[in-house]
Amino acid sequence: MSRLHSFLTLIFSILIAQSAGLIGSVATRPNIDTWYRTIAKPDFTPPDWVFPVVWPTLFLLMGIAAWLVYRSGARTSGYYSGRTASYENMLLRKAVSPWLALSVYGVHLLFNVLWSFLFFEWQLLGLAFIEVLFLLALIIITARLFYLIRPLAGYLMIPYIFWVSYASVLNGTIWWIN
Repeated sequence: MSRLHSFLTLIFSILIAQSAGLIGSVATRPNIDTWYRTIAKPDFTPPDWVFPVVWPTLFLLMGIAAWLVYRSGARTSGYYSGRTASYENMLLRKAVSPWLALSVYGVHLLFNVLWSFLFFEWQLLGLAFIEVLFLLALIIITARLFYLIRPLAGYLMIPYIFWVSYASVLNGTIWWIN
């Protein structure tokens, strides 16, 4: 892979991740000053300025992690190929296909976008809470798969795991008190 190709795929990978954030913001932004300000929130809710700082940073880290996995190539020797599909084989084997990891990553991005619509646009707090738990599981699986391919890629997902864990508690608490 040439340096130019590598750089362009890095930019593309970051743009894909940031695009998920941008699409999610379509549902989020119009509802911040209206509906979200009026609902009861717990004391541990961060100030509004934190979200537009944290999310782009997390999407940047995700994009870099996905790029590292993509860059690792599609070598087939020793990779999980899907022939004996089970959670144990997929998550505990030492070698995983980058294409499997990137596919799970893509599904996780869809869940990330969906949460913004469930919570902010459609104001379905309970369903958003259930969905964010699935999202968190997908993030953990993605991070594990990324780690098996490129440990640094897995480590880059750790802040995201912590943030979505916190967001899950926040979502559940908001649902409970409203």
